[in-house]
Order: sequence, then structure tokens, then C-alpha cells
Amino acid sequence: MLTKSEHTKLHILRTVAPIFNKNGYAATSMSDITKATELTKGAIYGHFKNKETLSVSAFKFNVKQMMSKITEHLSTSDSPIKKLYLISDFYRNYYSFSKKLGGCPVLNIGVDANNQNTLLLKNVRIVIERIQDQVASIIEDGIELGEISSEINAMQYAKRLDTLIQGAIFMTYTMNDDYYMEETMDQIDHMITNEMRL
Repeated sequence: MLTKSEHTKLHILRTVAPIFNKNGYAATSMSDITKATELTKGAIYGHFKNKETLSVSAFKFNVKQMMSKITEHLSTSDSPIKKLYLISDFYRNYYSFSKKLGGCPVLNIGVDANNQNTLLLKNVRIVIERIQDQVASIIEDGIELGEISSEINAMQYAKRLDTLIQGAIFMTYTMNDDYYMEETMDQIDHMITNEMRL
């Protein structure tokens, strides 16, 4: 059971996370935040030290939603090679899912923070490294189980997959056309089948 304070904090994050994600850190003002949450600055600062702390918490909130969906999707199989196909399967529907978050948090906040917010950028890099580590672990498990070729460099392929996915997300959002996502996921499936699978 959440306390009143925890409820308020959750309300702030749920409301503000898509706004930060869509508009960016600099373009989101405290008046935008107070208007959206229907809370005073004092009430918001009672839960978050400053706007930067709130933006980092909002980013983490969006990432947690994204990661829990991916984890849930991957949990439908114990096979590492099938998990790789499930990653591309998840991203085939990512465009509609991520719209609820205000866009892709990793891509949006990464680009937004790159030149203006080192704390946010540091958090984005941590998330990217975590995602790549998790994919590399799946590949390593597949090599151990004899599902994936031992010639494969797990981290190199994890980075390649992540790069293809992030590029597809960028193009899909920029062009408002999920052809880019579908086509890239087909390429990833082809790579899994023809380069990685034993």
C-alpha cells in the first residue's frame, strides 16, 4: 500500500515522464510541470530536489516501463536464440508502445541531453550499456548451449543489434512510417538466422 507521499510522487512521474521525453529537458519548464500535475512548485520540490533530479527520475521511470515490457516479452522462451528473435518481435510493435511514453526514452533523451545535460546523458549511457550487456549475455548463453556459433563476438553483435534498432526507431519516428522498423527487424532476423544460428 502506497503512502500519500508515494502516491503524489508516482503521479508526478507518470504525468511528467512523457512530457520530458517528448519536449526535452530544456524545453520543459517548471510551469509546464505544475500545470500538467496540477501541483505547486513547492509540492514538486518536496519530492524532487530540483528540475534536473526530476528529469532523471522521469527518464528512469520511462525506461523501467520499457524494460519491464521487453523482459515480459523475452520471458516467453528459455531458448537464447528464440530470445533474440523475440527482441526483434518486440520492436516490431515498439512504435505504438513507445508513443505512450512520449517516444523512445533512450533515443529522445540521449539526443536531447547530449549537448546540455551531463547527468541525464550519463544515465542514458548507463541504460544503453545495460541493454547491450543483457543482449551479450543472451548471446553468450546461446554459444554455451550450442544454439549460437562460437565464432560470434557477443558484445560486438549486441552493439550491432542495438545500433540497428536505435537507427530504425529514429527513422520510424522522423518519417512517421513503421516500414523502417519492420524492414530493420527483418534484417535482424536474417542476421540471427544466417550469421549467428548454428
